[in-house]
Amino acid sequence: MKVLITGGCGFIGSNVASFYMRKGDEVSIVDDLSRKGSEKNLKWLRSLGAIDFIKQDITDFKAVQRAIEKNRDSKVIFHMAGQVAVTDSVDDPRKDFEINALGTLNILEAVRSAKISPAIIYGSTNKVYGNMEDLVVVEENGKYTWKGMKRGIGESRPLDFHSPYGCSKGCAEQYVHDYARIYGLKTVVMRQSCIYGPRQFGVEDQGWVAWFIIAAISGKKMTIFGDGKQVRDILYIDDLVDLFHSAYENIDKIKGGIFNIGGGSENEISLLELVAFLKENLNKNIPIEYGSWRPGDQKVYISNVSKAKKILGWSPETGKYNGIRKLISWVKENKDLFKNI
Repeated sequence: MKVLITGGCGFIGSNVASFYMRKGDEVSIVDDLSRKGSEKNLKWLRSLGAIDFIKQDITDFKAVQRAIEKNRDSKVIFHMAGQVAVTDSVDDPRKDFEINALGTLNILEAVRSAKISPAIIYGSTNKVYGNMEDLVVVEENGKYTWKGMKRGIGESRPLDFHSPYGCSKGCAEQYVHDYARIYGLKTVVMRQSCIYGPRQFGVEDQGWVAWFIIAAISGKKMTIFGDGKQVRDILYIDDLVDLFHSAYENIDKIKGGIFNIGGGSENEISLLELVAFLKENLNKNIPIEYGSWRPGDQKVYISNVSKAKKILGWSPETGKYNGIRKLISWVKENKDLFKNI
């Protein structure tokens, strides 16, 4: 079959592309190559086989229409293109909106106007829930947790967009959700927590698990913003790709759906816990600097993934420390890729 991936040279997109390429499917990619590392991922994908690559910014509606028309026989569109850093959204909220909100509307409108009906899987974010001020945060064993709440955040949690990034992604996902209701498009929203794994060129303000590993191995300066006791549930990329494929296979059952996706409570980890694990695993001292808290940074976020388990039979297979070891090995084997990152 044919698969279309926006942002297909990014971390998640390139892993989705390689999954379908290895299955023997025809893969088309739309990407503007604006993020550092994307050209390296494109080179890697081309080493795996033939792909159709379209260098394009998704904010250009006419160009998006041409890309969709060219790939109108695609069975599934994975919409992974986007501006991904909260800090960048604060610095330039208009650009953030144009990429995340307008760019997503462009994809939806191009599909609708083409009168085609592929599955559309959209990668959203846990930032749509904001800081969740009503939940009491306490410190236990040197890290933050919610008082009296261990299962994590479910999809029924009220939305509270925080930061321009949260607003743009929240706006986009509501369009994705509503286009299923109003126009009958076969869309699914995945509200993702911290995804990590190979092909991730993490930087200081986005992709923190990969960035800490890259910095620790290459001797780059590592800064923790806040006190490092922040907790996230982390999910290894292979588990996310498996979920995406399951969503495509079950699209008629789940179209119009929204899922919270992360590692769940079994894969929660604080920044300081990751640093301690890296020190032990790499057998080296890792100097850390501390900076001020960043806007929109949640002290705790853990996904409740029970809906995906109930409906799709999916749950994370890769434990956090096993996944971190895999990423450490990949970074070590590909040190040259990170020289200019």
